[in-house]
Amino acid sequence: MKEKSYMVAVSRNDESIKDIKGIMTRLSNNSEVKLKAHKFEEGLNVKVEIDGCEYEVEVFPIDFEIPPLYRAQHLFPDVDVEAVEKANVGLAVVMEFNENPLRSYHAQLKIITALIPDVLAVLDDSSEKILSGRWVRLAAESAVPPAPRYIYTVQAVSGEEDCVWLHSHGLNRCGHPDIEVLNSKRETCDNHYHIMETMANRLREREEPLEMGEPFYVARVTERIPLMAALIPWQEAIQNYPEDMLGGKADREEGHNGNTCGLFVYPSYEAMEKRSCAPLSVFDDLLKDNPIYMISTQETERMKALAGERISYMLKAAQNPENKILIKIGLDIDEEFREEQNDFEHIWFELKSATDSDVTCELTQEPYYVKNMHVGSIGTYAFDRITDWLIFTKERRLTADDVYLMESE
Repeated sequence: MKEKSYMVAVSRNDESIKDIKGIMTRLSNNSEVKLKAHKFEEGLNVKVEIDGCEYEVEVFPIDFEIPPLYRAQHLFPDVDVEAVEKANVGLAVVMEFNENPLRSYHAQLKIITALIPDVLAVLDDSSEKILSGRWVRLAAESAVPPAPRYIYTVQAVSGEEDCVWLHSHGLNRCGHPDIEVLNSKRETCDNHYHIMETMANRLREREEPLEMGEPFYVARVTERIPLMAALIPWQEAIQNYPEDMLGGKADREEGHNGNTCGLFVYPSYEAMEKRSCAPLSVFDDLLKDNPIYMISTQETERMKALAGERISYMLKAAQNPENKILIKIGLDIDEEFREEQNDFEHIWFELKSATDSDVTCELTQEPYYVKNMHVGSIGTYAFDRITDWLIFTKERRLTADDVYLMESE
């Protein structure tokens, strides 16, 4: 069952949250969020239109405290942290996602900034995370939705022994089950997280939920071995483990007993035909060796659009010789490997120099499908070949999604 998306906007001014007349005025005057109808029923209920899609939204003031397990998705300047911690009144903004969850998520951010233009932070209750108001405003202003990973959170819970329980929050509002990996290890949980992230991103793009046990292509662990994943109901998944294990039956009485599934894999084609699943750990040795994670054409196009929209931030960072810039370029794959809708291999380079129309950079990893290029190959590529970029400063790693931090420095 699809859940509603529940967010709480924190303002710099508590009075603006309680001022319903002011909220209606701001909403009516917003050029991007078009108010279609409204009524008052224990709060404000509005129908709005954004980019041709209509959304019904519940809006009401609410007292809140930040739950201890909520994860801060972003870095906050000290003054913002203090203000968020002192706040105890927020504006709840509740809506149901349509068939395009990422577009709906983006719309919810746009609605929040229309209601509270000076939003200080957003508590995304559905994914149990805290978002910077600066990031929310920048995302709302963008023509491109933010990265899919913002829709959900993957939490890692460690036990006394070397046991890590990974589980997500937030996918239920997309009409899909949350996912989890049981009995991961501290040494391997990062690799398992990347598989979960890829799985979650691809589930989000599906119009219908994945059937239980249905094989789902997530990554290629070697040139010849695909990683075919499957979801198993949690009630069935925990039967493979001791009851008192972290994430086992004993941990299901008060939570994590709703719409959530274990993530398993098929270690071979024979296993897939027999629907005989195995834990993700069967691929641990291979996951150490630079697997290729499946990124859909839709997501590649989103990343490319955002990287292009914000390329000025990357070019500005490149002017500082202390910064390191990595750029993902779409390379033409060799003819023998081409398939329908598969003309490019997207791979990382290190930036050497840039103009106002192209970049010169050095290949940092071996391609799978471009045999005449190797680590160290240098080439010059037009901006329209860039599908992503990363900035490494002395203090932090920045993506196109994180450039709000550059504005605050």
